[in-house]
Amino acid sequence: MNRKNIGVAFIGGGEVSILHGRAIQLAARRGDARLVGLWNRTQSTAKRRADEEGCRVYETPVALVSDPEVDAVFILTNLETHLEYAKLAMEAGKDVLVEKPLCANTREIREMISIAERTGRICFPGHNMIYESGMARTRRLMMDGHLGDLVSCYVLYNIYHSDERASTLPGVIRQLLTHNLYTLMYCTGQRPLETVAMKANRNHRGQPEKEDLAMVLYRMESGGLAHLNVSFAADDLSPAPWTYTMKLIGTAGCGHYTYQDWVEVKKGISHSHTYTAYQDTITNEVDAFLAIVRDGSGTPVSGLADALWAQTALEAVETSIASGRRVPITVD
Repeated sequence: MNRKNIGVAFIGGGEVSILHGRAIQLAARRGDARLVGLWNRTQSTAKRRADEEGCRVYETPVALVSDPEVDAVFILTNLETHLEYAKLAMEAGKDVLVEKPLCANTREIREMISIAERTGRICFPGHNMIYESGMARTRRLMMDGHLGDLVSCYVLYNIYHSDERASTLPGVIRQLLTHNLYTLMYCTGQRPLETVAMKANRNHRGQPEKEDLAMVLYRMESGGLAHLNVSFAADDLSPAPWTYTMKLIGTAGCGHYTYQDWVEVKKGISHSHTYTAYQDTITNEVDAFLAIVRDGSGTPVSGLADALWAQTALEAVETSIASGRRVPITVD
């Protein structure tokens, strides 16, 4: 492998590939990486995205992972196919970045972990939200004891999605809650032990099978509590909106992060405005992955063990909603 100029290929050419493409373009300017090519199930989309990125189109995923110019593969497809394509790439000797949620269930994550261990390849979960300086600073203050003992942590998402946009996505628990969970674990340095949750459909009545709002409480390892909120139902239009907000409160201090600190008045890919930090989280995540691939050492700030815990805690939420009870969370 050329350890400096890493050859990257995308499996998946949807909207998230645009964000990753921008990150690779910045890396290419430094001579750190280049986008060799991509594959997408719909070939017309693949051709359009390849034209936009100035890269080649592969006819099949097998052709993509067989290309000796490709050192690393980004898995950017729907989550039900993540394990299939990550396995294909790792067994072909490629390192992989896998978009969140990592897999459809904990069994698949365990299998992905096993494949990474067997092949010796890097398997990097796409936990992009925490690759941002405000998040890193909050964690550092918490872990160094400057914020005291954990009292509470809030990770809140309130961004309206149109009926058309929502129709292309699962409910907010599967689409968004993983973000909130790995952010919670990263910033507090703790894992959730128990949960109680509720969901609702408040503003997408034409899709009654999908929740557009969920609220979750977790009891953390130290006894502190966490409140996670995920919503496509409405924007928060108040003076200090909870668009995407993380707030950590300790006995000796607090930390805070919000999308609203950097907003551009132009439409984003999925949002009505461009939240500048969102692209930065993807860019920083990609840079971290490329550094690990280049050096052949190091680990993500949120790795496969965190992905397994996040999925376990997500499934506990679904159990709590179905049963109307508190549910314990354990990972064997």
